[in-house]
Amino acid sequence: MDFFKLKLSLFLLVGIFVFGTSGYVIVEDMRPFDAFYMTLITISTVGFQEIKPLSDLGRVITIIIIVLGISLMTYTLGQVARIFVEGELRKVLGRRKLEKQVAGLRDHYIICGYGRIGNIIVTELRTAKIPLVVIEQDPASIELLEADGILYLNMDATSDEALRAAGLDRARGLVTAVSSDADNVFIALSAKGMRPDIFILARASDVKNESKLLRAGASRVVCPYQMGGRRMAEILHKPTVVDFLDHTMMHTELGLQMEEAIIAEGSPITGKTLVSSNLRQEFGVIIVAIKRITGEMVFNPGPGETFSAGDVIVAIGKKPELQRMSKAIC
Repeated sequence: MDFFKLKLSLFLLVGIFVFGTSGYVIVEDMRPFDAFYMTLITISTVGFQEIKPLSDLGRVITIIIIVLGISLMTYTLGQVARIFVEGELRKVLGRRKLEKQVAGLRDHYIICGYGRIGNIIVTELRTAKIPLVVIEQDPASIELLEADGILYLNMDATSDEALRAAGLDRARGLVTAVSSDADNVFIALSAKGMRPDIFILARASDVKNESKLLRAGASRVVCPYQMGGRRMAEILHKPTVVDFLDHTMMHTELGLQMEEAIIAEGSPITGKTLVSSNLRQEFGVIIVAIKRITGEMVFNPGPGETFSAGDVIVAIGKKPELQRMSKAIC
């Protein structure tokens, strides 16, 4: 609306210039440049003398230019100032609002980079209603973040200030998914140095840099191209398995999900076997694996496997039942 008013006022202002210039040329027989100059000094009220003595009709034209021209000039300049001031004010207030929202985050994830990989990660986390903040500097990516209403910081992810501003001390974990492996290494080093216990998931463009990222402090490293290649190979020689996993993990029509749940201290199933815990009977879930607190992974656990505090259960089932199970074993 503001831009429409500005365009309209500029159009009318140009019309006054055309009217004044044409009027002086026709009525006072001035040269076009002299007529334009006369119109300009009249509208701007600079106080220069007239090009030549005016007739009564010429003075009427001057009066019209003064009354309409000065009003339109003032209105137009006011619109320009308003647009600039309000635009800057919106930016300042918007930044403050973002900073306040980021400062209120707890147990969230920090996503460094909003490229193709970062975009997918953010989409999945938002679908799961997991709080997050993105650190990004690319103007095009920032436009997308603003359009989608995603919390972000327009800062350099490799700087300690950006990690502090994103709430590294309160975060659940950090994902470094910028395009440069060198930057990912630097971010992992910085984050681990500031908070040694933070979980860091790092992207590696080149599989050769995986070991460097792990040495830099990354908890897990993912190479998207390698994973993509393996996935394509699996589709070729294990299509049914891939279809099953897709329908289980990605498609919502089956209502199935694969989730993990940690067995807390004092949990009612601590010390019980898989069969005596009655997890399948009570919640209708399938226990796929148990990750021991030592890191040992027990796949397809038998009925005699015993649960211990700190174990992580991996189960397949419907989301409401999985949520009920998680609450029951905590």
